[in-house]
Amino acid sequence: MGLLSSSVALMRYKVQGSLKEPMLDTVTDALKQNAFTEIEDEAAEKTVGWTSFQSPFKPDFDGSSFMFGTYIVFSMRIDKKSIPSKLVKKNYTEEAAKKLAETQREYLSRNEKLAIREQVLNVLSLRIPAIPSIYDAMWNYEAGMVWLFSTQKAANEEFESLFSKSFKIALIRLFPYTMAQFGCDLSESQRDALNHLSPTRFAE
Repeated sequence: MGLLSSSVALMRYKVQGSLKEPMLDTVTDALKQNAFTEIEDEAAEKTVGWTSFQSPFKPDFDGSSFMFGTYIVFSMRIDKKSIPSKLVKKNYTEEAAKKLAETQREYLSRNEKLAIREQVLNVLSLRIPAIPSIYDAMWNYEAGMVWLFSTQKAANEEFESLFSKSFKIALIRLFPYTMAQFGCDLSESQRDALNHLSPTRFAE
């Protein structure tokens, strides 16, 4: 579910910090330097980077194409290779049998088994294509608010890490506790009481 979907799931963030001026150049450079790169011909299992909202499979950040008024709209792309365990087992069994036949032994050492498994994983990683996932993001830089159109824990964590690395500013997830902490004018006693709150279970 993305920005233009009929129904969306999203995570809201408050931006902690400010961009260096000139803002447009800072954002453009950050997106380009951390843009998505393909892993189809590599053994890597996963790669993460920024991509264009309008053309997610061909990133283009030239000409402020990501600017819409006071909003910066872009996407995060995660490509991940998922190797089925049964395929790993099949190839490992075949390679282990070859090794035993070559050495004329009945058993392999632990290190030999690990080496064969590592070799099998490397070979399969080169052959299996990566599956892409696109997560849209919208940033109101004047209000200091960011919306990521995903509530998946892994995607949220990747986004927060990449955002901080790219723009040198942090994101704070907004949920009832942080909204009270940063969005309300609390007295010292109220803030102290908030810090000592603990979750309540309403079901056994």
